[in-house]
Amino acid sequence: MRLNKLLYIVIVVVLAVLAISLFMYYTATKTVSILSEKLDKPMNIAVYSPAFSYGSRIPVKYTCDGLDISIPVKWDPNTLPKDTRSLVLVMFDPDAPRGVFIHWILYNIPLNITEIPENIPGKPLVKGIGLQGINDFGRIGYGGPCPPKGSSHRYFIRLFALDTVLDLKPGVSIKELEEALRGHILAYGETMGVYGR
Repeated sequence: MRLNKLLYIVIVVVLAVLAISLFMYYTATKTVSILSEKLDKPMNIAVYSPAFSYGSRIPVKYTCDGLDISIPVKWDPNTLPKDTRSLVLVMFDPDAPRGVFIHWILYNIPLNITEIPENIPGKPLVKGIGLQGINDFGRIGYGGPCPPKGSSHRYFIRLFALDTVLDLKPGVSIKELEEALRGHILAYGETMGVYGR
């Protein structure tokens, strides 16, 4: 009788641990990355680049085969949610061989501007534009498309509207940015270009 009771307790404990583990796994995977193909936020911010249309080829001058200068990006301020306090821009390649590759992180973009001009400097703080993070080339600022030879990749530029100004220093990683963004994204918009070598 005592053995059965002990066995019962062990089974209950094992099931409880398993349930907690599954819950933690579910809630962790439920947190959608800002780099996911689909986000659980409305995609209603009108974002575009005057350098190329959605889905078309990115001009060489914005890539590692050209001048490697940052892409110009514009958006319609009338499509931003009314509670927006700042903007964040992230450019990434979801087709990179080792997973998502970050090309550009720009945050605390003020609401008094509606575009990022081309060729902004690779500095932590760009006056009047915002702060820049570290890309996956290991540099501050923009790093252009540079896919392996013989391949063509997609490059997404996403603009996020936030309900706050982020309390972050310049030079953050994508992981630090995602942590800070949690619970603050109101909406987003994107444009996308392709580049192959």
